[in-house]
Amino acid sequence: MQNHGEPLRRFVFFADISPPAANTIYMNNFIEKHKKLYFYILGAVTGLCNGLFGSGGGIAAVPMLQKGGVDVKKSHATSLALTLPLSVVSAFFYAYRSNFKWGDALPLIPFGLAGAVLGGLLMKKIPNTLLKRIFGVILIISGGRLLLQ
Repeated sequence: MQNHGEPLRRFVFFADISPPAANTIYMNNFIEKHKKLYFYILGAVTGLCNGLFGSGGGIAAVPMLQKGGVDVKKSHATSLALTLPLSVVSAFFYAYRSNFKWGDALPLIPFGLAGAVLGGLLMKKIPNTLLKRIFGVILIISGGRLLLQ
């Protein structure tokens, strides 16, 4: 018997807010039939989240890449590669449209780069399952803090 995957309602990440009719459509089937469209949607969602949340596009990209069949570590790396140019564009619009000050960001950049190097080195050594759990815990903590503010 062929496994068609999770229902389309899981496409809306962890929320169960899609219409009941969507329960009969299977996401893996959709992805296989419309792989290019799926990745175009992924890019648009990532860009939108990045612009709205300031580099938050990776949070949307990682689970969508994994759902599209990309390995856990490759999905994290691809998300980073995708988020870099999106962050540059988003930063330009933030700087252009608001009272953004480069002086506030410049002292953080060297430490952010050091953290990125350390994270990249650690990702090679962390098992996929643990990496997914760490990512999930960070999402839960971040979401909880946002809800309580």
